[in-house]
Amino acid sequence: MRVVRSLLVLAGVACGLWGVWLMRDFTREQLTSEAFWLAGGVVLHDAVLAPLVVAVGYVASRVLPRGSRRPAAMAFLIWGTLTIAFLPVLTGEGGKADNDTILGRPYVLNWIVLTVVLAVYAAVGGRIRRRISAARAS
Repeated sequence: MRVVRSLLVLAGVACGLWGVWLMRDFTREQLTSEAFWLAGGVVLHDAVLAPLVVAVGYVASRVLPRGSRRPAAMAFLIWGTLTIAFLPVLTGEGGKADNDTILGRPYVLNWIVLTVVLAVYAAVGGRIRRRISAARAS
């Protein structure tokens, strides 16, 4: 296990150094912007996202049946990660009025489909887990 951890640490350090190397030609304005976004990401995560996830997890642990908690947590994790990743296209950032081909897909509809699929997964997965645990108990 130590070998795997050491390799992962080395890979992480190598990726970080590669990122720093790629920033060598950045202007002062670009470096300031980068620092702002890095600091903003940490603050946003620690002040907003983490407490929100803890609150949702706490409520879910009180409301959901025991067998539904794991599928719901998995669905929420996937949904949250993909929602954050898709925020630029969901908000239309980067689109151009004079070019229909940029952001020309139904991203909001796709996000809604993803949300529905994950909700169905959580509901069906919870039902299956409850049935399996009920069958084992009897």
